[in-house]
Amino acid sequence: MFKYFVCLCLIVTVCNAGEPIPILSQESEVNPDGSYRWSYLSGDGSAQQQTGNVQQIPGSQPTLDVQGSASWYDPQGNLHQISYTADENGYLPYGSDVPPIPPAILRVLEWNAAHPEEE
Repeated sequence: MFKYFVCLCLIVTVCNAGEPIPILSQESEVNPDGSYRWSYLSGDGSAQQQTGNVQQIPGSQPTLDVQGSASWYDPQGNLHQISYTADENGYLPYGSDVPPIPPAILRVLEWNAAHPEEE
């Protein structure tokens, strides 16, 4: 019975395999100083790009500042876009597809900022 199940799963997988999406353009550059950039554009209109730069803050370890963006089309043909930065302060996405921070979370963040932990 197990063999039949495995065969059925393989057949379903092969039958549902779609056409491969071609990569129309692709770039990648990694520099000796640790900075980099890459990007691609695919045949379905989706695209991504990212750059990273090493930042030396005096008196601390080097950090990597990253900026990037992505865009894609959903099955209904609507374009979605998101941009982001990531650095020593964390990951920050922005764009119309990024939902706002819920009010309850904002209140907790404000309370935490006003009441720092004692060590």
